[in-house]
Amino acid sequence: MSPFDIPAATYRLQFNRDFTFDDAAALAPFLASLGITHVYASPFLKARAGSMHGYDTVDYHRINPEIGDDDSFARFRAALASHGLGLILDFVPNHMGVGRADNAWWLDVLEWGQDARHARYFDIDWHPAKGELDGKVLLPILGRAYGEALTAGEIELRFSPAEGALDFWYFDHRLPLRPQDYPAVLAPLLADCPALAASMHAIDDVAHATVPPRLLHATAATAKQVLAAAAGDPTILRAIGDAAARYSGTPGDATSFAPVHALLERQNYRLAYWRAASDEINYRRFFDIVDLAGVRMDRVTVFRDAHEFLGRLVAVGALHGLRIDHIDGMADPQRYCRRLNAFAAALAPRDMAGRRLRPYIVVEKILGVGERLPAAWPVSGTTGYDYLALANALFIDPDGYARLMQNWRHFTATETSLESEINRCRRLVIHRSLASEFTYLVDWLQAIAEASWFTRDLTRKGLRDALTELVAAFPVYRTYVTERGISDSDRRAIERALQQARRRWNGADTTALEFIVSLLTLDISRERPAHFAASRDAILRFITRFQQYTGAIAAKAIEDTLFYRITPLASANEVGTDPRQPSLSVEAFHQAAAERLAQWPNTMLASETHDTKRAEDVRARLNVLSEYPDEWARRVARWHAVNAAHRTVVDGMPAPTPADEYLIYQTVLGAWPATGRLRGAALDEFARRIVAYALKAAREAELSTSWTVPNDEYESALRDFVLRILSPEEPNRFIDGVVRFAPEIVRLGAINGLAQLVLKATQPGVPDFYQGSEFWDTSLVDPDNRRPVDFSARRRALAALENGGFELARRRWREGWLKLWLLRQLLALRARCPELFRTGSYFPLAVDDAIRGHVVAYARRLDDAEIVVLVSRLARRMPAPLPNTFWSGGAFAGHTVRGARGHQMVDVLSRAAIDVCERGIALDRALAVLPVAVLCAER
Repeated sequence: MSPFDIPAATYRLQFNRDFTFDDAAALAPFLASLGITHVYASPFLKARAGSMHGYDTVDYHRINPEIGDDDSFARFRAALASHGLGLILDFVPNHMGVGRADNAWWLDVLEWGQDARHARYFDIDWHPAKGELDGKVLLPILGRAYGEALTAGEIELRFSPAEGALDFWYFDHRLPLRPQDYPAVLAPLLADCPALAASMHAIDDVAHATVPPRLLHATAATAKQVLAAAAGDPTILRAIGDAAARYSGTPGDATSFAPVHALLERQNYRLAYWRAASDEINYRRFFDIVDLAGVRMDRVTVFRDAHEFLGRLVAVGALHGLRIDHIDGMADPQRYCRRLNAFAAALAPRDMAGRRLRPYIVVEKILGVGERLPAAWPVSGTTGYDYLALANALFIDPDGYARLMQNWRHFTATETSLESEINRCRRLVIHRSLASEFTYLVDWLQAIAEASWFTRDLTRKGLRDALTELVAAFPVYRTYVTERGISDSDRRAIERALQQARRRWNGADTTALEFIVSLLTLDISRERPAHFAASRDAILRFITRFQQYTGAIAAKAIEDTLFYRITPLASANEVGTDPRQPSLSVEAFHQAAAERLAQWPNTMLASETHDTKRAEDVRARLNVLSEYPDEWARRVARWHAVNAAHRTVVDGMPAPTPADEYLIYQTVLGAWPATGRLRGAALDEFARRIVAYALKAAREAELSTSWTVPNDEYESALRDFVLRILSPEEPNRFIDGVVRFAPEIVRLGAINGLAQLVLKATQPGVPDFYQGSEFWDTSLVDPDNRRPVDFSARRRALAALENGGFELARRRWREGWLKLWLLRQLLALRARCPELFRTGSYFPLAVDDAIRGHVVAYARRLDDAEIVVLVSRLARRMPAPLPNTFWSGGAFAGHTVRGARGHQMVDVLSRAAIDVCERGIALDRALAVLPVAVLCAER
């Protein structure tokens, strides 16, 4: 198999300073023995120092030195190649890490402003409505108000002898001084240093003349070289330091800081308190993170510069695929994908027959219910959140979920509807964390309206209100309207938003709503061609930013806020899911699989990623609660009473709140180890993890505390509550209750987990496995899911299973060995029948009516080859009860699955022989020892 082929199975590795290329190289034999074909690497280009994830790239031209160097990367590549493994890289084109002192492109922008070579590399509005920011970048990096930071002496002008450069420093933030200001700063020593004086005069001459920026850049570069050389003289070095020190005030004497303030005011940036970011920042961020700035990948020069190093890796056969992060942040995702596809295909090596190989490309895209990935994008599909949502919903009982919601509302005394809370969360993000971006949209919208006689009477407030309603009502992450036109699906999405906005509109006149929609749909080009022609560029800019904005609103409002507020079943609140449709029928699951095979047969299938709210096995376990809604309610009520003494009151409200307490109980149950009771250091570590999760969840919910305004008293009470309910002191009635209740939930959760695994490995698409998930994974949201993985334990288990086989795996199911065994068998089958899984047909099989909702049955066929997949679901609610052992197929006695073509079949998981009789496959035989089966012809 060529590493440029479509992967059969990918394995995600999280690189950072604690897990390097050499560590990954040592894993190659293990991954190959599992049946993995491609390592799917987290970003490994140079990121911010200390980054544990790599999504804050600061240099597209280098490997992250904390992960390795050219030699260790070569060793890593060699290890992969020697075991037939390909390499896929998670690439981050939408944004870069900025601030501090490590992004040369950003420092160039700060030094030269609009004349910087990289000024148009970043999405900066150089002429915002606020006049004080004209030609400047707002830098909201200060820990307190500007005046306080300034007069405390926290902003210092320093000289770097090695570079001959003058910079302001605010702690670890480097803020280059404009070269035009060097002559004034260094004026006191020019009389005694003729060479330095000449270079400073040269800067003055070109700075006050009309010359191309490149001439000023060259003059400044020469002057810095002269400065660096002159600084070799200790006397001159001391004089330069004294000159810079003139711009240091005396703390306590505010007027002494006037010179440094005046100098700062002349720079290409304006320093500000970090809280100003939400209202006035004038560069596009990644969501609301100020040190991640949006990159203009829509510009060809930026694309070429950012992808040059990647191209070299592709050209030498070191890189075989790309995962594109946050595609919805791009100005024009379709154009980017086309450019990337052509770029990678042109550089990839040729095979033995001279044919150009093609890298595998997938995009991180969240699809709403009923939404489809645009067919025109030349990629293999998404990174799999759409599949995750489907597969997870399959194991949630709809009636049980409704009862859970009812019980949750009773426990938390919450009356608000889900739709109302979604709307509230969206408005919260619009008017708080992403308010500055919204203000720019309103500014541009008002200017467009003012340009026409017919719309200039629309007021700013009316436009602002209308835009708020449309953004709050948007049904998908974003649309993809460009100058090329609008698709039918995008028009439908915009019209749905308009209908919802009209229902919520308080005014009598909806003209502002219709006007904005005419822009977003490009209908204005037909309705008012003169207005469109006059404002074409402004309209297209507005549409682009609007589309980038709605995606950020959806992610922040739903994934990062709503999902921590309304949690009747936390496993239903996952990236890619819609809490309004938590459950899925077997028939709908089959339909989605058939569509995927027809449209995106090589898309990635995920069940857990670095960004999921909880691991796949935590979700699988919590999904069981939808089959125990009333029993769960009784347990929660009992624990609430038992733990009453551990709650306190903060600001007149219980701490933790009922909603936070309810989520803590789910989290404890979901993350509890399958192996039994925790004691000693293991319990202490577990408690620390739950504390970290609870604090993050509460801050994300933004009800009792938040990231921007932490409520220290509430957070302290929350932390104490978790530590007390998980105290090692005995007796502990809460832990005793968890220990009694957990075994059944753990067992049924494991059944769900195995079912998830079998589905992912046999459905149309490319299964992806997150690091460590070959055992039961009970990790929580990041950074918990980035903890080191004990690969040595997994290697030992796999070696033992080579001898002990299925029976050993089944005996040690609590340790995850059964999951590991199934994974190995499934990937071995995929290796034996690659085309069957890649292009084989998908055929749902008939299941007896009495158990139709409890079995997912289908066949994958190619020519004469066939496999039959049988997966149980909602085991707790089967017509016949399950025994107390891990599993028994007795509940399916007398029931069959019909439609298989084979006669003598073998279960590749248990290795049991199965006869296909005239009535079909007897389910109690096929599922006698496992809740899942994958049958193939005996030969």
